[in-house]
Amino acid sequence: MKVAFNNQVAIVTGAGNGLGKTHALALADRGAKVVVNDFGGARDGSGGSTEAAEEVVAQIRKNGGEAIANGANVADFEQVTQMVDETVKQWGRVDILINNAGILRDKSFSKMSLDDFKAVLDVHLMGSVNCSKAVWNIMREQNYGRIVMTTSSSGLYGNFGQSNYGAAKMAVIGLMNTLVLEGAKHNIKVNALAPTAGTRMTEDLLPPEIFKLLTTEAVTAGALTLCHEEAPNRITLCAGVGGYSVARIVETEGVFLPESDQTPEDVLAHYAQITSAVGQKELKAGSEQGEKFLNKAMAFIKSQR
Repeated sequence: MKVAFNNQVAIVTGAGNGLGKTHALALADRGAKVVVNDFGGARDGSGGSTEAAEEVVAQIRKNGGEAIANGANVADFEQVTQMVDETVKQWGRVDILINNAGILRDKSFSKMSLDDFKAVLDVHLMGSVNCSKAVWNIMREQNYGRIVMTTSSSGLYGNFGQSNYGAAKMAVIGLMNTLVLEGAKHNIKVNALAPTAGTRMTEDLLPPEIFKLLTTEAVTAGALTLCHEEAPNRITLCAGVGGYSVARIVETEGVFLPESDQTPEDVLAHYAQITSAVGQKELKAGSEQGEKFLNKAMAFIKSQR
């Protein structure tokens, strides 16, 4: 099938450079009207200018597309609300939101200041919250919306020196999981993208020959897969260097221990069975865990009658 975005309106945050820029260009090339949002700060979030966003807009218009630049700081809900209001005034709707804006302030946890920890959460987590909140009721009312969170292997699996970044990137998975449930009846689909790409956030962390392989285009192919009309829902798609996979949170089948056996010693005695991968599965809501445990308890009670 052909993936197209004709007559759709997309907001891409952090779109002045790197992945966001490639996302914006690809969406415009496939027919979307694009808001190129970029605060224009340095990699650590300092500074601010719309120059980078304006350059992307110029490129889109040169290619025959429609785009506007916006310099809202995603960590500021008032600025984000103004951006969304301007978008609706310009084009009447918002169909797609790609939460891509980010900063890095890497240090080991022992050396990291709480200000640096909070700054990263404010952009990655609260930036995603602010932008999603600002478009949510619009998408509900038009009965259509596609939202992409940008997560990371640093959040899914951990990475030395990135406790702030990892915490924020795992938090957006929790945000996605709940928004999926709340948006389902309004045709709002929410997914997450875990990219591996060569951007200004990673260019001094990798050897040049490896950096060249990490094209942003490979990741953007995944991003567009997650936000088109026939997109999946609640998927964490990992993309980079031409590789694509899905990350899932699964829960083991586990065991039931009667009240007389609910001690640390008994848990340890059953540890192999508790951690066994046999029968593990992906749960679709937090309530399913409780239901599983209650079913095990009820089955035990019946067996004792």
